[in-house]
Amino acid sequence: MDSTIGVLVRYGYLVVFGSVLAEQIGIPIPAIPFLLAAGAAAGSGKLSLGLLLVLSGVASLMADMVWYVVGRLGGAKVLGWLCRISLEPDSCVRRTENIFSKHGSRSLMVAKFIPGFSTIAPPLAGIVRMPLGQFVLYSALGGLFWAGAFIALGWVFSYQLEIVAEYAVRFGSWTLILIGVALAAWVAWKFISRQRFLRKIRIARISPEELKAKLDGGEQILIVDVRDRIDFEAEPTIIPGALHLTIEDMDSRHQEIPREREIVLYCT
Repeated sequence: MDSTIGVLVRYGYLVVFGSVLAEQIGIPIPAIPFLLAAGAAAGSGKLSLGLLLVLSGVASLMADMVWYVVGRLGGAKVLGWLCRISLEPDSCVRRTENIFSKHGSRSLMVAKFIPGFSTIAPPLAGIVRMPLGQFVLYSALGGLFWAGAFIALGWVFSYQLEIVAEYAVRFGSWTLILIGVALAAWVAWKFISRQRFLRKIRIARISPEELKAKLDGGEQILIVDVRDRIDFEAEPTIIPGALHLTIEDMDSRHQEIPREREIVLYCT
């Protein structure tokens, strides 16, 4: 902890600002360890608590503003791109859209505490054309709550963090190796789980070309558009003759789906 706090005392505010900005913009640099260490340094009077909160909040808001503009200009295809680079692409966007649909702009206040939501919520706000002032207010509050929570933890548990750091220093390079192995194992597990999932559903997939050939051949196929309401509003075009039915509406509207016909579902 001494070496970490030493770096923070010398370059403290720059390190906190840069790590928060990098993490929130999407660069895989974890800001939480720096926020914890900064909180511990603030508890001992080496750094200003108020200035740490301000810089963290500004850095978080700057990153969110970038994503908001990207979402506003790029539209729904931005979510598709984020989905493709995610380790959990089959659930990350859908989970975010469900939370966003229920709680609207207020969800930005807790977005940074929810895995996957932190990166996707700001561009989603831009896609649905959330008013800029409203976005800035809730996004700024969310960034302050998130950074303040970890800075406060560092303040409260500064002694325990020093003990952990002492053990890390004692083990030297083995600490970094163990952290690297654990991170690589987690990524590998996510990747393998994803490939298993894709293998299971691949036999049930149909390409757009195959679907068109079936329709041109006169086959009686019902196409169901199961895109979320936010996706549909962002890009309201629909395949002619398709039934728009969200997953949430399935229980109340399932009688609209005939059982005697082949059914093809499509989303984003």
